Amino acid sequence: MLLGEHAVLDGHRCIVCAVNQRMSIVVRPRDDTRINIDSDLGQCQADLRNPLVDDTFRFVLTAIDQHKELLAHGFDLGITADFPATVGLGSSAAITAAMTIAIFHLAGLALELDKIFDHSLSTVRAVQGTGSGADLAASVYGGALLYRHHPKQITPLGNIHPITVVYSGYKTVTTEVIGFVEKQRAKFPEPFSHIYSAMDSSAERAARAIQDNDWRLVGELLTMNQGLMSAIGVSNKRLAEIAWRLSQDRGILGAKISGSGLGDCVVGLGTMQNKAAFELLPIEMSGKGAIID
Repeated sequence: MLLGEHAVLDGHRCIVCAVNQRMSIVVRPRDDTRINIDSDLGQCQADLRNPLVDDTFRFVLTAIDQHKELLAHGFDLGITADFPATVGLGSSAAITAAMTIAIFHLAGLALELDKIFDHSLSTVRAVQGTGSGADLAASVYGGALLYRHHPKQITPLGNIHPITVVYSGYKTVTTEVIGFVEKQRAKFPEPFSHIYSAMDSSAERAARAIQDNDWRLVGELLTMNQGLMSAIGVSNKRLAEIAWRLSQDRGILGAKISGSGLGDCVVGLGTMQNKAAFELLPIEMSGKGAIID
């Protein structure tokens, strides 16, 4: 996420991009109705004829359960990731999209990205109860996007840029952060309305700047929106320090929290020159979304 976190849940626009750290699944059809899942997070055995329940693999199993009428047989499923499970990066969205594509492929259905997105978003919301779908849009379509979930708007912006990503060292569960923000919003509805409108207009302005390759302006908008993230309560001393130190580096055009906040990652637009300042994640924007081999 580059711009518009939290506001996007309220129907505002955001800027989101795919990154070059990927999740992959390998599916091997079986002759029976068994489902065997193997990943770095563990293993799971299930059966298409019974309720599919395992909290570790809830996104995968919910996608299967929602589409099991399309499946005549079970399968062995191997899941691998280019990044550790402690880092968010939209991994739940990515694995949901991958599983949905695999189901469509096994069922002989056309791999239409809009349908993949819509079905995957239904799965994410069935698991979480909410979700804007922004990280899902990036996973499916790739590149940098201007996104809004209602009314749906998915606009590819055509250009990408180097980024620097720093992991803060810890992560707060996204649903917990959302719950905290909503409590604050209930206390201060009018200020939050203005803040979310500012986030929305920032995303719209940044989208035009990205299309024009005016990345300096995009960087300025990132730094401005770090202040807006602080205003809604999802920044803290550690995150603010990372964002400030990134923004002071001569290779960085702007920096802010990326994601729900209260931990996880901070993103800087550009390539950090003082690489000794932080442990950087090996992440770049990517034009690639979901692919099947």
